Amino acid sequence: MRFFIDTANIDQIKEARDLGILDGVTTNPSLMAKEGISGDKNVRDHYAKICDIVDGDVSAEVISTDCEGIIKEGKELSQIAPNIVVKVPMIKEGIKAIRHLTDNGINTNCTLVFSPGQAILAAKAGATYLSPFIGRIDDITWNGMDLIRDIAEIYAIQGYETEILAASVRSSLHIVEAARSGADIVTCGLDAILGLLKHPLTDIGLEKFLADHKKSNS
Repeated sequence: MRFFIDTANIDQIKEARDLGILDGVTTNPSLMAKEGISGDKNVRDHYAKICDIVDGDVSAEVISTDCEGIIKEGKELSQIAPNIVVKVPMIKEGIKAIRHLTDNGINTNCTLVFSPGQAILAAKAGATYLSPFIGRIDDITWNGMDLIRDIAEIYAIQGYETEILAASVRSSLHIVEAARSGADIVTCGLDAILGLLKHPLTDIGLEKFLADHKKSNS
């Protein structure tokens, strides 16, 4: 399973990269706004900065909701850098746009996915990535991991090439469960990734090793 970081914060992206485990980045207008970035030129310049830092794919989200607008925006975003992936919402116009962009060699990430039926449509349209929002499903007392498992099973049976990118990941446990459930990629905040490092027995063991070393060399 590959690791993407879900942020527009340059420092966090660099920290994840320096860990040696970063495979890509996902962003959206909300994350850009959180960093105080607004205006088309500033947003696209920021995408370019991210693409300079990361070798893997960087998802850049469209704002348009009509097919023509999505295609126009998608083509413009794809010109920023070779590793830009156009993030398109799971709506009727979005599916039409994904088909067009795919046929013209532009990678896409179908976002805001909440059902296996939506996942099938995205794969049929040729989406490169599919982003099921597992945390938001959990928020309404359904099980987001069940959705990942259902999609993984359908894609395996049907031979779909679209990759499952588990999104709306809220915790380190979500990352582990997504891996167990068949996600190809997980995207999350830096805190969830760093949380995987933590275990009390690791801290206790290291403390003992260092204490024993100090004792034997005193």
